[in-house]
Amino acid sequence: MRQAGKQAVMIQPMKNDELLQRSVAAVWHPCSQMKHYDSFPLVPISHGRGVWLHDFDGNRYLDAVSSWWVNLFGHSNPRINAALVDQLGKLEHVMLAGFTHQPVVELSERLRQLAPAGLGHCFYGSDGASATEIALKMSAHYWRNHGQPQKSQFISLENSYHGETLGALSVTDVALFKDAYGALIRQQATVKSPDWRHAEIGETAEEFALRCALQLEAHLQQHHQTIAAFIIEPLVQGAAGMAMFHPIYLRRARELCDQFQVHLIADEIAVGMGRTGTLFACEQAAISPDFLLISKGITGGYLPLSIVMTTDQIYQAFYHDEMARGFLHSHSYTGNPLACRAALATLDIFADDNILGTNRQKATLFNQLAQPLRDHPQVKNFRHTGMIWAFEVDTTAPDFARRIFANALKHNLLLRPMGNTVYFMPPYIIDEAEMQFLIAGTLRILDELL
Repeated sequence: MRQAGKQAVMIQPMKNDELLQRSVAAVWHPCSQMKHYDSFPLVPISHGRGVWLHDFDGNRYLDAVSSWWVNLFGHSNPRINAALVDQLGKLEHVMLAGFTHQPVVELSERLRQLAPAGLGHCFYGSDGASATEIALKMSAHYWRNHGQPQKSQFISLENSYHGETLGALSVTDVALFKDAYGALIRQQATVKSPDWRHAEIGETAEEFALRCALQLEAHLQQHHQTIAAFIIEPLVQGAAGMAMFHPIYLRRARELCDQFQVHLIADEIAVGMGRTGTLFACEQAAISPDFLLISKGITGGYLPLSIVMTTDQIYQAFYHDEMARGFLHSHSYTGNPLACRAALATLDIFADDNILGTNRQKATLFNQLAQPLRDHPQVKNFRHTGMIWAFEVDTTAPDFARRIFANALKHNLLLRPMGNTVYFMPPYIIDEAEMQFLIAGTLRILDELL
């Protein structure tokens, strides 16, 4: 018989060495070559507070990458904590097929008010790759329902990243993620990235973006009859090394997609929720996509959740008596109430604390403090969009990224370079002293390694 009121058994804390040994033996870690952990050990984390992660031996690390770009308002944020505790006492989960609940309704209504105009319908998934899969399937299915089943191809930018499921990999152009599974992937076309690092000498970022848009126009002119959608990371291509481009490219892409009857999918999984300086990056080009993908920061870094927002025109193409015309896609934890409450608490913080305005002030201060880093003789292409900073290090040192990562830990920093690109995407709550700590530590690390 079940004992009423029996308390859950608390997890007993481990020591660093014990946790490392057990983790390597039992956990297959993502985006990793497990053998590398023989020489670059895992970092055991006990708890987080604010911008800091703490291990079991009393060391702390400034989380300069927001734990894979998800944490907006610090670890163990009291306001998000309180929202989750409240929701735990009401409803932890119910399937969203045939049922609904208050947090998912309120979140959908809030997002409809905040998103670019015309995006009135929210479909829920579990993570960023799920959102990509949903948007690709929904676009192709729309054209099928619309009597144009031949429109089933997609295009993306060179060096794009949209996730690592098979559908998402088909529009991802990062060889490390794609090559191993090429035989399983339906290959799609790419067009030139407007990444301003590749502009000609004397060519502005805007001029280069417009020149790249000419290739998009030529591709659509030739292939639009079979293309369902163009998917793009607005303003910043994350896995491409924080490749930044001018908003004019988005505006031109919207015009071309309209002209050639192709959907525009804005993947704001990484760049949404204020990361580029506006709540959604598309706002800076004054456009509305046909699909807007949201994940990562939407829950403040607490729980997995993704959302695909789309238009009434697309929604109506599935609204029919026939089941086969409906959008037949589902996840067990679709619209999870706990995740939705975390997202609502995140949006409350944006609204109550003027986060976007404060972030603009912090970005100005960070740029001032980072001048010595910009002036470093081996730093190239120092760049900034919103609360994202990045630069290349002029070096041929082997294993540079892993060496930076390991040396950063000695300086109480969590950095995770991509190749020779070092970037900062800190939580929005970072203060001036923490900015100075991050910049000074990065300068020491560069000098030690170079």
